[in-house]
Amino acid sequence: MKLILNRILTSAITALMLIGTPVLAQEKSIILSSTTSTEQSGLFGFILPIFKMKTGIDVKVVAVGTGQALDIGRRGDADVVFVHDKPAEEKFVSEGYSTKRNEVMYNDFVLIGPKADPAKIAGGKDIKLAFQKIASSQAPFVSRGDKSGTHAAELRYWKDAGVAVAPGMAWYKETGSGMGPALNTASAMNGYILADRATWLSFKNRGDLAILVQGDPKLFNQYGVMLVNPAKFPHVKKAEGQAFIDWILSKNGQDVIASYQIGGEQLFFPNAKK
Repeated sequence: MKLILNRILTSAITALMLIGTPVLAQEKSIILSSTTSTEQSGLFGFILPIFKMKTGIDVKVVAVGTGQALDIGRRGDADVVFVHDKPAEEKFVSEGYSTKRNEVMYNDFVLIGPKADPAKIAGGKDIKLAFQKIASSQAPFVSRGDKSGTHAAELRYWKDAGVAVAPGMAWYKETGSGMGPALNTASAMNGYILADRATWLSFKNRGDLAILVQGDPKLFNQYGVMLVNPAKFPHVKKAEGQAFIDWILSKNGQDVIASYQIGGEQLFFPNAKK
């Protein structure tokens, strides 16, 4: 009888453990739709473990160009969008896909090119003039061509320079890829390319490339973060998504961003509005 009772008790405990296991194993998580620059620069690898340690929330990053990241948000396939194209972000809000855009941090774009510099732009600080010289020389230029924030900025600079670029031009190559692969293409071609400074600093396959133009105020690169509208997509994890936004805008989150460096150089500069 005692043996039977022990077996019943053991079976009951095992059943309770099996029932409880999925609950215990289940963790809070969000999907973050963001840019290749935040991913490939190593920023997320640095800050997200700190966020998870503080909140228990796991962040699953989908790193694509800004245009694609916003489209993922428009489909309701992400909880939070973290990108860098202010006009496109404001349009995202005006369309009702989010209710608020929050500024998080900034860095800058730099114009990369071969040290031989056939367009003779090295040392300049005028991005408009540099683009005009590249077009005039028809030196190879690599474009991401992926509707990313960097691509959108590049197209603005061409327009400002009065240069009409299009796929198929002999000197203008669109890769349709993220920042890292596009830089690899530029390195292989010894071509010019616009890049965000953070990805450039973390990029290893530089070949004969170097920063040739920097410091123009037009190269300012602002990042914003938005919660995908739960009123439009009820499955959006509002509490967890807002917790991420609140943290990254907080003093602690901003300090963590500021502390991320490569080779002693700060990659991103927090500027959340208090």
